[in-house]
Amino acid sequence: MAEIKIEKKKPIWPWIVAVLLIGALVYYVFLKDDEVQPDNGVQIENATSTDTIN
Repeated sequence: MAEIKIEKKKPIWPWIVAVLLIGALVYYVFLKDDEVQPDNGVQIENATSTDTIN
């Protein structure tokens, strides 16, 4: 009788985890807002003049 070799499927979950980790790394490096403005207590007030000259 002939022997039939059956190969088991390789799990896909390690690939899913790897893609998620790479995506998180790309987000952290490239898409994270790096503009952190220190609060030194100075507030700028928007002073616009609405006076009209008649």
